[in-house]
Amino acid sequence: MFSIGALSKRTGVKVPTIRYYEQMGLLEAPERTEGNQRRYSLSGLERLGFIKHARELGFSIEAISSLIDLNGHPNRPCADATRIAQDQLAAVRQKIAQLARLETELDRIASGCEADTAEECYVLSALFDHAMCETDH
Repeated sequence: MFSIGALSKRTGVKVPTIRYYEQMGLLEAPERTEGNQRRYSLSGLERLGFIKHARELGFSIEAISSLIDLNGHPNRPCADATRIAQDQLAAVRQKIAQLARLETELDRIASGCEADTAEECYVLSALFDHAMCETDH
C-alpha cells in the first residue's frame, strides 16, 4: 500500500493532481487508514502511471476516462481506443500546423526590424496592427 506522498514520488504526479484525478473519477477512491489517510494499491499506482502517460501524450481527461473504461471491458473492440488515439493525433497535427504558421510569422516580424528606436520598431508596429501580418495565425 502507498500513501499519497509515496504515490506522488513514484510517479512524479503532484499530490493535488492525484486528488483531482480522484475527484474526476480517473482514480478509484483509495482505502483509508483509521487516521483517514489515503492508501493506494499497486493497481492504483499502475492506473496513475497510465493517466500520467496519457496526459503527457496530450489526451484530455474525457479521452482518458474513455480509455480507462475500455480497459475495464477487455471484450470490447480495440477500434474504440484506436479512434481516440487517432483523434488525438489529428489534434496534435493541427497544433503543429498552427505552430508552424506562428514560427513563420514570428521569424518574418523579428527579421524585418532594422530600426534603432522603439518608435520605429517593426516588431512593435506589427504587434499593434494585426493587418501587418502575412498569415492568419
